[in-house]
Formats: sequence, structure tokens, C-alpha cells
Amino acid sequence: MSEFGDLRISDSLTVPAWEISEAFVRASGPGGQNVNKVSSAVQLTWQVAASSLPAALKERFQKLYASRITADGRLILEASEHRSQVQNRQAARARLAEMILKAAAAPKRRIKTKPTAGSVRRRIASKKKRGEVKALRGGVGDED
Repeated sequence: MSEFGDLRISDSLTVPAWEISEAFVRASGPGGQNVNKVSSAVQLTWQVAASSLPAALKERFQKLYASRITADGRLILEASEHRSQVQNRQAARARLAEMILKAAAAPKRRIKTKPTAGSVRRRIASKKKRGEVKALRGGVGDED
């Protein structure tokens, strides 16, 4: 069972095994009798704020996955796509590693740009034309 020790994400990132807790529950869906008697689905729980990851990475992770984190700061991943408990554990851990890697990628800095002179000219011209069309509307004078 050494494969379920620390979760290695990259050369520099590792989530220690003690930070991750796993609970095994009965899975729903197809599987016949097996589904009713074997707890093969995995609920992986990870306390994001208390983790040993760098602060900047934790902050990005919490912002990126805010909708998936509970009020008390836990991330709960459920894996039940396989009939085997071992495969579901691997799937849940792989999903967590993928999420952390996605948060680890620093966002690109946005470089401010100005609109081109031509696009400004075209925009102003279309606004003037629209204004002229509106000015020609209405204004029905007295016919007396």
C-alpha cells in the first residue's frame, strides 16, 4: 500500500499523506449485487487552508475552486467511476493532483492595450451615423 502514501504532484510539490483523509462508501449505479455489499466509492477530503502548500498556491486554489470547497475549508472529491476501491482511490488522488497543478500554473499578466486609431474612428463614425438616423425620426410638424 505504499502507492497511497504522499501525493506527489510535481518535483517540487507534494501533499503529505496525513493531510488527505479517505472514506469508503457504497457507490450508486450499475454493478449488480456488488454495489449493495461493497464500499468501493471513495470520498477524499483535503483541508485546503491547513495544507502544507505555499500560501500563494493555496490562495489561487481557493479562488479557482471556491464553489467546491465547503464552508469549513474542506475539499471533498468523490470517485465512483470504477468498481474497484483501489482504482477509485487512484482516480480521486489523480483528480486532486490535477486540480492542484491547474492552480499552480501562475496566470499570465494582462498587458493593457489601446484601441487602434482606425477602430476609434470607425466607432465614432458609426455613433454619428446612428445619431443622424435618430435625429431624422419624429419631428412631425403642424400641417395647418
